[in-house]
Amino acid sequence: MSYLLDKKIKKKRFFYIIFGIIVCLILFFFRLSVFNGLSFVSNIIFRPVLVLGNSIGEKFENFRSFFAFKNSLYSENKSLKSKLEENSAMLANYNSVLVENVSLKEILGRKEARNNLILSAILAKPNQSPYDTLVIDAGTKQGLRAGDIVFAFGNVPVGRVSDVYPSSSKVILFSNAGEKTQTAVGEKKVFMEVAGRGGGNFEMIVPRDFTIVKGDVALLPGIFPYVLGVVEIIISDPRDPFIKALLVSPVNIQELKFVEVEIQ
Repeated sequence: MSYLLDKKIKKKRFFYIIFGIIVCLILFFFRLSVFNGLSFVSNIIFRPVLVLGNSIGEKFENFRSFFAFKNSLYSENKSLKSKLEENSAMLANYNSVLVENVSLKEILGRKEARNNLILSAILAKPNQSPYDTLVIDAGTKQGLRAGDIVFAFGNVPVGRVSDVYPSSSKVILFSNAGEKTQTAVGEKKVFMEVAGRGGGNFEMIVPRDFTIVKGDVALLPGIFPYVLGVVEIIISDPRDPFIKALLVSPVNIQELKFVEVEIQ
């Protein structure tokens, strides 16, 4: 009896399997719309899950972007602080040398007396006038002449008067492309020529055996030192007997509103 029952169950199971196979073949070959219905039902069921997942993923992505941006700002701030400390150290060293230099000159009776400075407002800067030139509101009526040196903050030479008119003058900046200026460079104050590169930048070509490092200053020749530029980058090629030094002006012309002209 048990044997007949098992045989009947096996036949029924076999029938179900054959029936399932036939149904699958029909659906596969005839592409019934059942698949579309199943796809529609699946879309209704799983759509909220997918939308929620995308929303959470987007929020996590924004969260990660926020921290990446914050880390970028932190790194940039740290770099700027380091640069500021470096510049402050260089300025402190320069000020120390300057004070010592002035003290020695006062002892020797060569105290600087500069009563011939004419304060002048800047009428046009390089972004408004021809490249690396200024137009100032002082001219022949104030005693200016071509060749007078123009200073920023009273002690940083930035250019020379090239053309003078009754109430205005044109100033060629020392950093003007192609402008060449004699300077004293390094500890031994060796005379070297610097050439303007535009935008407050200079370059200087020196022999390879000439010692020059970042932070060295180029001074206008004279009894009183005026910094024209500071060495920022050294470019060297072992095959070249010369090295190139790139210098920058201590002041940003775009931030200036006034200059002083030293009349002769």
